[in-house]
Amino acid sequence: MTTFNQEDQECNIGNYVRVDIRSGQYVGELVELNKPRALVKVLAVLKHPEQGDLHNPYNPDVPMFHERRALSYTEKTTVLIRDLKPYTGAVPDYSDSLRTATEAAIDALDRLHRWSAMALEQMQQLQKEYK
Repeated sequence: MTTFNQEDQECNIGNYVRVDIRSGQYVGELVELNKPRALVKVLAVLKHPEQGDLHNPYNPDVPMFHERRALSYTEKTTVLIRDLKPYTGAVPDYSDSLRTATEAAIDALDRLHRWSAMALEQMQQLQKEYK
């Protein structure tokens, strides 16, 4: 098997695909198809994987707070064919894409941290008023 049909587009071995892997998102090259899985070679990071326990999101009080590193440049990984999507844009440089994805994740966490601090402050003020 050398092709698959996804989102009304045919994709062949050697084509670029976008794939979600363990809360991260990557651009890769389709290397091999063995239903129901495909082998993908990572070329760029679109979204850095989330940190912590995915079953208990935003909870720091878990037995094991997982560190998730992005997959490495040219690392090969297997994914379900149904999770592949054709990628038609220019493939970003891996180092640049990793830096951009990491900065975006940090910005999102900083925003969440600031929101949490403001919400806590307001809840404490309301608690005083409710007494």
